[in-house]
Amino acid sequence: MSLAPVAIFVYNRPDHAQQTIESLLKNAEAPRTDLYIFSDGAKADKDKDMVKAVREYVHTVTGFASVTVIEQQQNIGLAASITTGVTMVVNKHGKIIQMDDDLLVSPYFLRFMNDALDHYENNDKVACVCAFLYPVRKKVPANFFLKGADCCIWGTWKRAWDMYEPDGRKLLHELEQRRLTFKFDFDGAYPYTQMLRDQIEGKNDSWAIRWLASAYLKDKYTLYPGKSMARNIGMDNSGTNSGQTNSYDQTVSMEPIPILDIPVEQSRAGYVAFREFFTRLYNNYSFFKRKRRRFKRWVKYLIKGI
Repeated sequence: MSLAPVAIFVYNRPDHAQQTIESLLKNAEAPRTDLYIFSDGAKADKDKDMVKAVREYVHTVTGFASVTVIEQQQNIGLAASITTGVTMVVNKHGKIIQMDDDLLVSPYFLRFMNDALDHYENNDKVACVCAFLYPVRKKVPANFFLKGADCCIWGTWKRAWDMYEPDGRKLLHELEQRRLTFKFDFDGAYPYTQMLRDQIEGKNDSWAIRWLASAYLKDKYTLYPGKSMARNIGMDNSGTNSGQTNSYDQTVSMEPIPILDIPVEQSRAGYVAFREFFTRLYNNYSFFKRKRRRFKRWVKYLIKGI
């Protein structure tokens, strides 16, 4: 088995980056794995010291087959950093495992990812392998597929990444023309379509929503584990695009998860579990958003009355 290289994208969180890399080093496959670390330039003067601290740390990383650090002199943004970095690595190696700098992984993470990437390498219906499972309440199979792609600690091949469409307008037009927006949003449970509209309007710069839509429209699938192989530690208001929440807190599997020979098709159990999680997550978000708006109106009312 040829091991896929790992690409980690870092910015201004040295503690998170160190925890992520140290957890990766606990995998038996780490000494035979090539590691790429992509460091974006500082967006503002206030970030320069922390970006420097991250770079000083990553240049000390050892324990992998090789460590390559790519530093941007200017800030190119998360979307450009990831898409150019992934493209560079898959063009060289043919496959990739992509991680952010705020993920703690199982000691069996690399085994799961490489086994899955090997097993489905020549299956054109599979676009992506994901190691993260949301803290769903409903039972899911040991391995299962969902339509589309994923962006949270995932792996893919050049054949699949080549179909990434950067033009959000084209993606939205096709989703609407084919009347797929409701299903794309997990039966309206999560506003993926609105995220795509926001990307088009410049309200976000999400590469992930375009990756998801690109695979979805091509009828491709992502493999998920029945137990999460990673835990996100970045939802602590420290990230560029993440706030503070414990909604994604997850227990990491400390046992291997074998790759089963299952049909590449939408898992009903997986779909229902994700839909229920998204419904709960988004309803809670909407509830607190409404409460916040009401509180602001109440404060304005009091101020006017004084």
